[in-house]
Amino acid sequence: MKHFRSPALGPGIPGWLLLPGLVGFALVIGPLLALAAAVDWSNFLGLITTAASRDALVLSLKTALAATVLCVLLGVPMAILLARLRWRILPILRSMVLLPLVLPPVVGGLALLYLFGRQGLLGQELEAAGIRIAFSTTAVVLAQTFVALPFLVITLEGAMRTAGDRYERIAATLGARPTTVWWRVTLPLLRPALVSGAVLAFARALGEFGATLTFAGSLQGRTRTLPLEIYLERETDPDAAVALSLLLVLVAVVIVLVAYRRMGAVPNGRVA
Repeated sequence: MKHFRSPALGPGIPGWLLLPGLVGFALVIGPLLALAAAVDWSNFLGLITTAASRDALVLSLKTALAATVLCVLLGVPMAILLARLRWRILPILRSMVLLPLVLPPVVGGLALLYLFGRQGLLGQELEAAGIRIAFSTTAVVLAQTFVALPFLVITLEGAMRTAGDRYERIAATLGARPTTVWWRVTLPLLRPALVSGAVLAFARALGEFGATLTFAGSLQGRTRTLPLEIYLERETDPDAAVALSLLLVLVAVVIVLVAYRRMGAVPNGRVA
């Protein structure tokens, strides 16, 4: 009895995977096509170029970029510790790092509020020093970083575990210092994973809603990002909400395509 095999699939891929795979693609692409079909194209430019929409888009891009930089600065050392050290507490730390992936964003926002709010664990001391974080642009960046950081950490940690530490050990035996090994060996090997993790973190930060609303509020020009603007427009102007939703999708798609295109220019993940 011959088994069905699609000529487009590789020799190690069973043909029966084709149907559920296509259903999965349809589940992802279908809603986006429906969103595009619902757009009032005759007024599209006018709907996405209002003052409030421009402010929300610019704020989203700025804060998402700042959150991505913060994710890289904090997430790279975190990934190194999780991948290379052998502490018994590491499984607990890894679980805590992954929590924002499963926590409702509103819960994350409340946690940040009780840490940095006026009556929070650190907020009281910061308030006494004249530093106010909650319901500010800084709060938006922190909320986005909180939800986006795990994407970079788990991507980079997985890449480090897959790559192993063979080359680092060889460089160390040749007399290279740890910092030199990091910059000259480890970082070039991990560049594709770092780019991938940063792109995922940026995309997640760009779409953050719940934690931002809870911790930063919705002040136009200060904390009202594009997802918050979409939510508000949904109640008053559904056409604007649909147009802005499509705009957010397009921005995210362009960023991901550009980033992965650049990353794909490095053959087989090797340093050019």
